[in-house]
Amino acid sequence: MTDVIQHLNWRYATKSYDASKKLDDDKLNRILEAIRLAPTSSGLQPFEVFVVNNPELRAKIREVAWNQLQVTDASHLLVFAAWDNITPERIDSMFDYTNEVRGFKNEGWEAYRQKLQSIVAARSDAANFDAAARQAYIGLGVALVAAAAEGVDSTPMEGFDPAAVDQILSLKERKLRSVVVLPLGYRKPDTDWLVNLKKVRRPREQFVTELN
Repeated sequence: MTDVIQHLNWRYATKSYDASKKLDDDKLNRILEAIRLAPTSSGLQPFEVFVVNNPELRAKIREVAWNQLQVTDASHLLVFAAWDNITPERIDSMFDYTNEVRGFKNEGWEAYRQKLQSIVAARSDAANFDAAARQAYIGLGVALVAAAAEGVDSTPMEGFDPAAVDQILSLKERKLRSVVVLPLGYRKPDTDWLVNLKKVRRPREQFVTELN
């Protein structure tokens, strides 16, 4: 069994965190760097990650997240916030940055820029937000694997009021919308009802279809 499979068998959606145990900066930074390196469509990275350390902000988020204790008890709370729209300006910003980093302009890349501009222009703002939100979930998936590799517990959570979280974190002013939140920390086994239960996933033969 490879390390990554061992890590994924170990992890679960932690229900109770030990508030006295804190994630060290090195582990947190490696998880954040893994998220930053996650693949996204056209390399746009159409989302941002907020590390919410402020206890008052976390308490307010907990109030609009069904009072789930993980929000405040975990060592750290990440909020994934997607672009509210994929605009021409945002596309240009990322394409220009790519050219700057690589030190040259590529004709094929520039042609693709124009094609992408036309694609997003033909979609509604809501459809563009949905596309951005899907990319945020790629980042979330990478975060879950990275956290498990670091021996850090995590709980992906959609159970919150996005509009309320947007207001709490002033996301609208930054043209962002919250999509999913991710507490990170260390499990508290004596109060976590899920910790000793077997991981349940559908058998491979019911999940994977090979087409030869």
